[in-house]
Amino acid sequence: MDTTTSRDRQPAILGAADLAADPGLAAEFDAAAPRILGDLVRAGAALGWVDPPAHHEVAALLGRVTSAVRAGDGALRAAFLDRRLVGLGYWLRHARPTHRPHADLEKLAVAGAAQGHGIGRALTGALVADARSAGIEVLTLDARGDNDRALGLYRSLGFTEYGRLPAYVAVGELRYDKVFYMLDLRHHG
Repeated sequence: MDTTTSRDRQPAILGAADLAADPGLAAEFDAAAPRILGDLVRAGAALGWVDPPAHHEVAALLGRVTSAVRAGDGALRAAFLDRRLVGLGYWLRHARPTHRPHADLEKLAVAGAAQGHGIGRALTGALVADARSAGIEVLTLDARGDNDRALGLYRSLGFTEYGRLPAYVAVGELRYDKVFYMLDLRHHG
């Protein structure tokens, strides 16, 4: 698999099967994903952790995601520039039988140095396409209310806000809104 980039540094957006087929990319993903997530959390990113996650915690999470992907209940995407991981994201199908047609975009992370170059947009677009291909009807997500860049990205891709819990997210003494977004794939061709 060619993951080199063009002159304008477009990332290669790969799926779980691509990673499994290339041991070098898989090793880079396994090593870099915890580092990227940890660095972002250390810098204050809203990824669900207050403290940077331990390597084994991220490995266990990504193991669960990979199992869901194999079962047809999720999608994982990774962004590479010159075989170096610069971003990742995934969605998981809801487990409740009454919610099975729907999925939640749970994590989207782009390395700090790679932000602002369309990598988050490319990852999200690929994940939305994966959801559509998997027959997902509604793709949801939640984000911290002060995460203006992410919320703007989601809105620009057709997600709409459907709810907000004021001062719900606790980071030490600070409180942030939890904002809920959805993309109804039944109505977005």
